Amino acid sequence: MYFEKPGKDCTAQTVELALKAAKEENISTIVVASGSGYTARFFKEAAQNGMKVVVVTHANGYKEPGSQELSPEVRKELEDCGMQVVTTSHVLSGAERGLSTRMKGIYPVEIMAYTLRMFGQGTKVCVECAVMALDCGAIQPGPVVCVAGTGGGADTAWVLRPAHAQDILGTKLDKLICKPLLP
Repeated sequence: MYFEKPGKDCTAQTVELALKAAKEENISTIVVASGSGYTARFFKEAAQNGMKVVVVTHANGYKEPGSQELSPEVRKELEDCGMQVVTTSHVLSGAERGLSTRMKGIYPVEIMAYTLRMFGQGTKVCVECAVMALDCGAIQPGPVVCVAGTGGGADTAWVLRPAHAQDILGTKLDKLICKPLLP
């Protein structure tokens, strides 16, 4: 499925397509990128019905030092309906972005991130969040459905097999579920 434009308006349909693909592919784990909890809330029923839903937030300090975008109240709400919420360093930026900003250069992980963005911001975020979830032990190796977006909400979903960050090039994007057309 290709959306005419990216953004939050695609969220409900992206979630519907992701859940349908998970069922068709017999995948019991969904990884969802969610900074505020908006997108994650669309998966409440799936989590309550036994689907493993792992929510990956922005790293602490993403917007400002020492802050977390996802409020403690929303984190608890998501966890209370069976979701696991993960907050960790961003795999495709993190420390390397700090170096490139200070040293005025570009580094291999940033090149990888920009290459993935050629398929859309959501594709880059899908890969990043799935690797982050795998690295912290929230998911096991194997196929997952990953949902992310361009800005707020969700407009991209993939069936993919993440690899640990130390072997990130082993990540496989198996099946595109949906994404926006790029301008």
